[in-house]
Amino acid sequence: MRQVETSLAYLGQPLAQDDGDAINQAIGNASEAAAIDRLEQILDKYTLAIVDINAEGRVKVLPGPAKPGLVEAGTRIFLVKVINKAGVTAPLIAESPNALPVFAQSDSSPEPPKKISAADARDRWMGLQLYDKDPMSSRLSGLPLEYRILQIYSREQGQRSAAISFNVGQGTQDIGFRNEIVLVFTALPARALRLRVRDENGAPSMAAFTIRDALGRLYPNPAKRLAPDLFFQPQVYRENGDTILVPAGSYTVTSSMGPEYHPQTKQVEVTATGPNEVSFAMHRWIDPAKYRWYSGDHHVHAAGCSHYQNPTEGVEPDDMMRQILGEKLNVGAVLTWGPCYYYQKQFFSGKDHPLSKPDGLMHYDLEVSGFPSSHAGHLVLLGLTNQDYPHCLRIEQWPTWDLPVLRWAKSQGASAGFAHSGWGLAVKSRELPNYEIPGFDSIGANEYIVDVTHPDAVDFISTMDTPYLWELNIWYHTLNVGFRTRISGETDFPCITDARVGQGRVYAKIDRSLSYSGWVEALRAGRSYVSDGRSHLMDFSVNNIDVGTNASEVRLTGTGTVHARVKVSAYLSPVASGTESIPSDRGDHFWRDALNNRNSPADNIHDRPLDQTPYWHLERARIGNTREVSVELVMNGKPVAHKNLLADGAVQEISFDVPVEKSSWLAVRILGSSHTNPIFVLVDGKPIRASRESALWCLASVNQCWTQKAPKISKAELSEAQAAYDHAREVYTKLISECPQ
Repeated sequence: MRQVETSLAYLGQPLAQDDGDAINQAIGNASEAAAIDRLEQILDKYTLAIVDINAEGRVKVLPGPAKPGLVEAGTRIFLVKVINKAGVTAPLIAESPNALPVFAQSDSSPEPPKKISAADARDRWMGLQLYDKDPMSSRLSGLPLEYRILQIYSREQGQRSAAISFNVGQGTQDIGFRNEIVLVFTALPARALRLRVRDENGAPSMAAFTIRDALGRLYPNPAKRLAPDLFFQPQVYRENGDTILVPAGSYTVTSSMGPEYHPQTKQVEVTATGPNEVSFAMHRWIDPAKYRWYSGDHHVHAAGCSHYQNPTEGVEPDDMMRQILGEKLNVGAVLTWGPCYYYQKQFFSGKDHPLSKPDGLMHYDLEVSGFPSSHAGHLVLLGLTNQDYPHCLRIEQWPTWDLPVLRWAKSQGASAGFAHSGWGLAVKSRELPNYEIPGFDSIGANEYIVDVTHPDAVDFISTMDTPYLWELNIWYHTLNVGFRTRISGETDFPCITDARVGQGRVYAKIDRSLSYSGWVEALRAGRSYVSDGRSHLMDFSVNNIDVGTNASEVRLTGTGTVHARVKVSAYLSPVASGTESIPSDRGDHFWRDALNNRNSPADNIHDRPLDQTPYWHLERARIGNTREVSVELVMNGKPVAHKNLLADGAVQEISFDVPVEKSSWLAVRILGSSHTNPIFVLVDGKPIRASRESALWCLASVNQCWTQKAPKISKAELSEAQAAYDHAREVYTKLISECPQ
């Protein structure tokens, strides 16, 4: 009984003081039978259901005397009395059709069947859970009498009926549905908590809000969330003046607007009389747009992965717009792809979506993923005017390798590149660049090693959402032999991460007003840098040639010293941090584990292996226990100069003077957090042939890639693909001969 009393107090719904005193008196009674009778009298008034397990282990249920009262948007606690004549020690299970899931997660089907309707979701208003954490047990004790704790959440207010059944395993239900009771609950209305939020200029804004009660439970309840709130995120997105329904009580509210802002946390007490309002005036530590560098995430999805496919096939444009604006992205490219493809493709228009704002654009484009060519590497196609491949009515009819798709996209003026580049390019080495040959056996920038040898086929490979060493290694090698592919930044939301959009970003410089076409063109030209948003490398130039202008070329007559400059800013907290959010929060029954693990000292990001998330994060660049990071000038893949930067948010101009003895490429990086695109320094007009080892690596990689991709290319396309791979072999063989020994 003490376990029940302690747990009720912990869960915020303790026994009445008189009943607590009466329990103490009963336990002190010398007569065990009298004590048990008295304890039953006390606890039965809190009992919603009486479970009787007969000697054969069959379960029947009767209503208890407790009033079935609930509260809208909140959880109430009841007791379940268990009379255990069989001495069963199995877990007690509570079930209700009204507590079934309100959504079905994606199984990647392009046309998922309708298994949960909107009407089903409305009927599933209840959350039902037996509390089995310490000091309670997950199993029955086997004693003749015990009490269990039942938590019931109500999404609605007013009267609602629910059928609740109990069992102790398959086959233990009594005949005639006697293990089920039907109760009519009355849920009191919740209180509206009004959220006020303004940006650094005092303008009303959209923001992310994470709301927890004293027990750490999230609001709204993730298990019952439907769009615009996503069940797999702890946060929800609201505009200034919006409200969220919560029961009366104490809450911790955190407001955030992406990595360029300082998050704020406040306590608020919600009462019956109000005013029930919490206000935030957000502070921004940097605004790259003031320097005309505009942030974007070119890879977010409205369906698939963590999204649900029922009751709707993914979410709508309005739901995605909240995510983009709430994370203060200037551009969000929502990519239709395999899951729910035939429903989601209706939102493609080739134009900015009408919900777009002047400083927050949303544009639907395409990822070729879940298509026949996916095995060769997923493709990101930006700026399409037509998303239907010629003569193809179904996904299954598309090409089975990448190059035809890239050429089709480029023929309509789109910018084309590879998604989540590191998948399939894993290596054991921690050197950069290194000369291990990866497996080329997954869905990253695998066939890129072939496609880059075909003129104007591929514009970029993506970074920021797979281990940086795997991404940068292949890019450095192809730059070292003279190719000029750029990098871009992405999140692949909600697949590689479902925490938030804009975790991986690309910042593009646009001299005129912000437009999607101008932003995509800046990506193509390499007038951009990639970043996690916590560090920034703006206005990189060499000998006064800005990155992405003049074809990013600096021409020297003879060898000489070049002058490189970059505006740098970064922000680290004074103390190293671990996980900053809990993307695994998926329902209130996970809250305890999430809280226990959230700030574990062993979870320091800096100390994690490179293949553990987050793959890019400024904490990875922190120097020891300082607040400094190293800003490196990279030549042909190797750092040739560096300066330490105090990551306090100030913008500083850093310069380097380095000798250039042969045609080379230069870039600036804060390794693991941000990286510029390259500037190409040509000595006496000669092409870049920086590394024979890189050329050899590229040739060996083509051969390895063919072993993995050829078996999955259709017979009708195999000869054309063979010719494309042979072309790549010829190009790299020639480059090997042109590179110095």
